[in-house]
Amino acid sequence: MAATLRLQKELKLLLKSPEQGILAKPSSSTNILDWYFLIDGPKETPYADGKYLGKILFPKEYPFKPPGIIMSTPSGRFEPGKKICMSMSDYHPETWNPMWSVSSILKGIQSFMADNEITAGSILTSEREKRKFAKESIAWLVNNAQFRKVFPELVDTLEEEERKRKEENDDANE
Repeated sequence: MAATLRLQKELKLLLKSPEQGILAKPSSSTNILDWYFLIDGPKETPYADGKYLGKILFPKEYPFKPPGIIMSTPSGRFEPGKKICMSMSDYHPETWNPMWSVSSILKGIQSFMADNEITAGSILTSEREKRKFAKESIAWLVNNAQFRKVFPELVDTLEEEERKRKEENDDANE
């Protein structure tokens, strides 16, 4: 199957040359078509302090058909658990380019996150709310069973990061 070969190749490339602020891998060793990703919020945006979990659902016709994209972490930009309408998603097969890779899709999600365009799967919130979600994102991740299952190697680091953030907040509130 072309999708399996392509996604195996892309996974090897992501592991060999990781992108800053982007992680992605299949949700299980038995299903290479369903991937989870973790992206840092785009710099110089209300999302900058956040980390966001999402899912890419590749069709068996990938790379000739686009994937579905779902954001899981509350962000104030996307409705958690809903497919996102963007040019790189299955909402727009007419704009899909088979040359796009998992890496370019994830960079596209980061870029689209910084945009204010309202589409299917997006929501409208204030900058203040977006910053609040960003601050809460790490606590959300460490308490999320799916994140813990897919990215176990990150749990301790993020728990420590959240502990430090809480201490800093406690110190600031004293």
